[in-house]
Amino acid sequence: MAMNSARARLPNVQWGRLLMLAGGTLLLALAVFCAWQTWLIADQGSAVTRVHAAQDRAVQALNEEIAKQRDTVNQAVAGLDLTGLPGNAQQVVAALKQRLPQALNIEIYSAGLDEVLHANYRDFGYAKAAQLMSAPDAEGSPPMEATLKGLGDRRLTVVEPLGSSQKPQAWAWIELPFAPIGDRFEAVPVGDGRIELHQSTDRGENLQLLSHGRKDSVDIEPTGKPIEGSSFNVVAVLPGAYIVLPPSWPFAAMLTLVSLVGGIALFWLFGRVGKPARAPVEEPTLSDVIEAQPLQPEPVKSAPAAAKPAPAPVPVDVKVDPAIFRAYDVRGVVGKSLTPAVAKLLGQSIGTVMREKGLREIVVGRDGRLSGPELAGALADGLRLAGIDVIDIGSVPTPVVYYATYRYNTGCGVAVTGSHNPPDYNGFKIVVGGETLSEGAIQDLYQRIVTGALESDGGGSLRLVDVLPDYVERITSDVQTERALKIVVDCGNGIPGAVAPQVLEGIGCEVIPLYCDVDGNFPNHHPDPSDPHNLEDLILSVKQTGADLGLAFDGDGDRLGVVTRSGEIIFPDRTLMLFARDVLSRQPGATIIYDVKCTGHLKGQILDAGGSPLMWRTGHSLIKAKMRETGAELAGEMSGHFFFQERWYGFDDGIYAAARLLEILAGDLEGRTPEEIFATCPKGVSTPELKVEMTEGEHYRFIETFREQAHFGDATLVTIDGVRADWPDGWGLVRPSNTTPILVLRFDADNEQALKRIQDVFRTQLLAVDASLKLPF
Repeated sequence: MAMNSARARLPNVQWGRLLMLAGGTLLLALAVFCAWQTWLIADQGSAVTRVHAAQDRAVQALNEEIAKQRDTVNQAVAGLDLTGLPGNAQQVVAALKQRLPQALNIEIYSAGLDEVLHANYRDFGYAKAAQLMSAPDAEGSPPMEATLKGLGDRRLTVVEPLGSSQKPQAWAWIELPFAPIGDRFEAVPVGDGRIELHQSTDRGENLQLLSHGRKDSVDIEPTGKPIEGSSFNVVAVLPGAYIVLPPSWPFAAMLTLVSLVGGIALFWLFGRVGKPARAPVEEPTLSDVIEAQPLQPEPVKSAPAAAKPAPAPVPVDVKVDPAIFRAYDVRGVVGKSLTPAVAKLLGQSIGTVMREKGLREIVVGRDGRLSGPELAGALADGLRLAGIDVIDIGSVPTPVVYYATYRYNTGCGVAVTGSHNPPDYNGFKIVVGGETLSEGAIQDLYQRIVTGALESDGGGSLRLVDVLPDYVERITSDVQTERALKIVVDCGNGIPGAVAPQVLEGIGCEVIPLYCDVDGNFPNHHPDPSDPHNLEDLILSVKQTGADLGLAFDGDGDRLGVVTRSGEIIFPDRTLMLFARDVLSRQPGATIIYDVKCTGHLKGQILDAGGSPLMWRTGHSLIKAKMRETGAELAGEMSGHFFFQERWYGFDDGIYAAARLLEILAGDLEGRTPEEIFATCPKGVSTPELKVEMTEGEHYRFIETFREQAHFGDATLVTIDGVRADWPDGWGLVRPSNTTPILVLRFDADNEQALKRIQDVFRTQLLAVDASLKLPF
C-alpha cells in the first residue's frame, strides 16, 4: 500500500516543481526586460536633454549670426547719400554694393512700395512681395528670411529702410549668402537626436530649411525656438526608443526588482520543495527521474557578433551587360539585359558611391511600366544592403522624383523608368549629391559591380511617402493663367496621366484628357511626342473639340510635345524660343542652352531677346551639368526636354514646362491666339527626328567612322555630339542615340531647295560609309 501511494504522489510533485521552474524562468526574463526598459527610459530622458541642449546652442549661434549680418547691413546703409530718391536708385545700389561686396543682389523700392502693390506676383515672387509688404508694419527691423533661387541656391534676404525708420525714403531689398547661417547651424554638435532649421511663413506654414543630426530621429516637436531678428526657428527632433512601459524609470526599476526577487524565490523553492522520503530499492526515486529526464534546459549559447563582411564579389550567376550602362542613364530590355538581380547590384553600387560621399538617404520612384514595382523593389533592396535609407514615393513621373530630392533634402534620387522606349524596356535615371550621373560616372557604377567593390553591411531603412500633393501645390501656387484655355492632354497611357491633368486644371485651364489612364502596355500609341505618328490622335482630338491647344507627354513625363488647333506640330526648338523670350524679360543677359538638334533660327532669337545662346550636347544629364557650369537660367532639347532654373530647380520637367507655356499663351497682352503667338517664332523647312535602326553598339561605331571620313566642303562642322554641318541657308545632323541603338538625323533649311541639297550631301556621305543603310529621306 505504501509503495502504491508513493507511485501516485510522484507525478504531482514533479509537475509542481516544473511549474516553479517555469514561473521562475518567466519572472527572471521579465526582470531582464524591465531592466532594459529602465535603461531605455533613463537614456531617453538624457537624450532628450542633450537634443534640447543642442537646440539651445543652435539658437544662440544663429542669434549671433543674424545679429552680425544685421549689423553689417545697418553699417552699410548708414550715411548713404539718398538725395533724389527714387530717381537715383542705381547710384544708391552701386554705393551699397561697394559697402556690401558679399551681397548677391540689391534692389531699391519706393517708400510706398507702389511697384510691389502693382506687380505681377507670379513674376515678382510671392515670398519677396510678402516680405516687402510686411516691412512697414514690422516692430523694429523687418525680420530676415530665406529664399530659394534654384536647387541648392538658398539666400538670406533682408528688407532695410533707407533714411528714417519711422518714415523711410525708400526700401532696400538685399540678398546675402545663406552659407554663414548653414555653416553655424551644421557646426552645432547634436549627438543622439536631430535639429531642424525651419522658416515660418505668412500663411502659417513652417518650412524646413536645414536638417542636422540622426536621420532615425522621428519624434518632431510641434514648435521650435525662434531666432531673434528673423523668421527662423530651430525645432528639436527627439530620438525614438522601443518603450512599452509607462515612461517612469522608478516604476520600471521597481518592476525589475519585484520580478527578480520573485524569480529567485521560485528557483529556491524548486530546490527545496517536494523531495520524497527514502523508498525501497526497487522503487525509483525522484532524483532518479530527474537524472533520467533533466528538467533544466541546456544553456543557450549566444552566437558571436558577426564581423562586418568584406565587399562581396558579383555572384557568378548574375551576368551584367555593359551595354545597358549608357551615356546618361542605365537602360535595357527587361528579363534579358535588365533583371531584378542586376537592379539590386545597381542599387548596391549607387549606395556605395553615396557612402563614399557621406550621403545616406535617397528617393526612389518608378513610372507606370509593368516591370517597375519589381525592379524598383530590387533596387531599394540593393541600396538598403549598402546601408542607404530609402524614401519610396511610388509610381510618379520622373520630374517628381527630382522634385522629391529637393523636398526631402536628400540630393539623391533614382527614377526607375523606360522613358519613351517600348514596353519591354526599363531603366534608371540617377542623381547623387545633386548631380545627374552621366558618362564616366555611369561607367564607374558598372566597374564597381564587376569588381565586387560594393558595400554590403545592410542597415538601410525604407519608408513610403506621398509627395504628389506637394508637387502639385508647388506648381499651382506659382503658375496661374490669366484666362482659361481649353486644352487636350495626351499622356499616351504613361505615368503623367496620374498628375498632368490635375496640375493643368490647377493653374486654371479646362483639360480634356486623352489616354490618361496609366497602362504599361501602352495600348493606344507609343508615349513619344517626338514622333509625329504618335501625335495623330491628339491632333484629331484638338480639332474635334475645338480646343486651343494640344499637349503630349512622354512615358515618364519629362518631355513635352505641342500641337495647335490647325494641326501644326510645334517643334520644341520653337517652343524654346517662347520660353527664352519670357525668361530673358526678367533675366536679361542670361545664358540659354540648346542641343545640337535645334534650329539655326534659335540662336538669333536668343540674341534678339538679350540672351547668351550656347549649343551643347544632347542628353538630359549632360544639359543639366552644363547648366550648373554656366549658371544658365533655361535650357531645352529638340526631343522636348525643357530645363527651367528661373522660378524652378533646373531639372527637366514636361509637366512644369506645360504650365509655363500655358501661362505665356494665356497672358498675352494683345489677346492673340496660341497659333498667332507661335507664328512669331521663325521657322524654315525642317524634318522631325529621322531614325535609322542598327544593332546594339553599331550606331556608336558608325559615327566614329563617319566623323573621320565624311567631307562637307565649306560647311561649318560641330562635332560635340555626332556631326552637324551648317551652311548659311540650313544645316544637317547625324548623331547616335544614347537611349536606343539608332542613328538620329535632322535637317533644317530656309526653303525646300536648300533642304533637298543638304539631304543629298548627307545621303552621299552616309552611304559612302555604309552602302546598306536604309535612309528615311
